[in-house]
Amino acid sequence: MKDYTLSEINIYPVKSLGGISLQSAEVTDRGLQYDRRWMLVDEAGKFLTQRKYPQMALVQVEVSLSGLHFQHKLKKKLLLNISHNEFTGNELDVIVGDDTVKAALYEKHVNNWFSDLLGLNCKLVYMKDEMRRQVDKNYAMNNEITSFAGGFPFVIVGQSSLDDLNSRLEEKIPMNRFRANFVFTGGAPYEEDEWKKFKIADLFFSGVKQCHRCPLVNVNQETGEKSEEPLQTLIKYRTFGNEVMFGMKLLHKGSGFINVGDKIGVLDRK
Repeated sequence: MKDYTLSEINIYPVKSLGGISLQSAEVTDRGLQYDRRWMLVDEAGKFLTQRKYPQMALVQVEVSLSGLHFQHKLKKKLLLNISHNEFTGNELDVIVGDDTVKAALYEKHVNNWFSDLLGLNCKLVYMKDEMRRQVDKNYAMNNEITSFAGGFPFVIVGQSSLDDLNSRLEEKIPMNRFRANFVFTGGAPYEEDEWKKFKIADLFFSGVKQCHRCPLVNVNQETGEKSEEPLQTLIKYRTFGNEVMFGMKLLHKGSGFINVGDKIGVLDRK
């Protein structure tokens, strides 16, 4: 039996902004606690992404019991602190992927900070607990919900998959290009493609769909600069149909805590 170990846990509190690596995390009904519960939208309510605004990668966020704390990675004096309930009381219809959902709007000074930083009019919104976004009905198993993530609560990538990709690149890239919630060691490259049912600690997960990759993976998360890689290389050997795939999207059952170092048990393969 192969030995698989959870080696990274990552959350991205604000969709398309900087991520946070954790040693322990709570699995909730819609994914990891705080993961992609916030989002920046334009004046039409459509979500903003590094695909179009790569400078979003340079905004780092921390989450505490008191609220959110933002800082620019390169311009350290650019700071913003907001409380968890600093809302206007108004709600917006926001567009994320193919879905339109309700979201709570933050106060004007918060939106002005992000608008000045990114050079466009935008708003920060939050998905409250009572706001429900269903996963793709073609893959749902039990009316699962998700956050502002890419349609599903989690993405998992094997470290061996990144190692294989890096062996094909002139310049190696880090795992943060792929914004995975879970990274694991052990096994062969792209083995996660085959995982149908597995456990992390005492929680059950299902691999339901390969993760489609867009030009966001070409954005350097430390500098905000774009290049042609790794997408140009991935196209050559990880294209299925008309889409480039890297990693697996997951559904889950139950809630609880998981930790870096937890063993992963594969129960069923495709």
